[in-house]
Amino acid sequence: MDTIELRYKPLRLDDDEFYEFCRENDQLKIERDSEGTIYIMSNTGGKTGKLNAIIIYWLMHWHVAGNVGHVFDSSTAFRLPNTSVRSPDASWVSNEKWEYLTDAEQTKFPPVCPDFVIELLSTNDDLKTIQNKMQKEWIENGCKLAWLIDPFTQTAFIYRADADVEVLNGFDQSLSGEGVLPGFKFDLSKLKI
Repeated sequence: MDTIELRYKPLRLDDDEFYEFCRENDQLKIERDSEGTIYIMSNTGGKTGKLNAIIIYWLMHWHVAGNVGHVFDSSTAFRLPNTSVRSPDASWVSNEKWEYLTDAEQTKFPPVCPDFVIELLSTNDDLKTIQNKMQKEWIENGCKLAWLIDPFTQTAFIYRADADVEVLNGFDQSLSGEGVLPGFKFDLSKLKI
């Protein structure tokens, strides 16, 4: 199934209604943009799921050593400052941001933009659409560092606040967490299909 877009002004759901809508349809991955358009996506296939697990493993491995924030998987959606609700494939939120949230905010879709996100291109994704999402949804809402990884072309796109997108070709190199995730290195060769 490709992504389905639902647009209908009377369908505009507030945050609590959208949360309940997602819970009642938990077999689907559902996101919402700032205009209220709802995106319904199927789950990923085996190859993409395997690659996501590799990414989460190495991010958690780094996290356990320092414990300076919180790691989230692809099932976590965040309510961003522009009102969109998005779910990256992997993300990290600093302790400072996370502890500022109430227990109720942490329980539903946390109203915070992660400091770091990773989006892994899958066979159902359109590169231009995901590139737009990286800039308009993640970076413009306060994400400090974001990686878009295309395992099919072995290309990584690095997004930073106030900087041009950096493109790395070939998976015989590592990505750095820079100042956002100090000491985190991810060896792209682990994602070779």
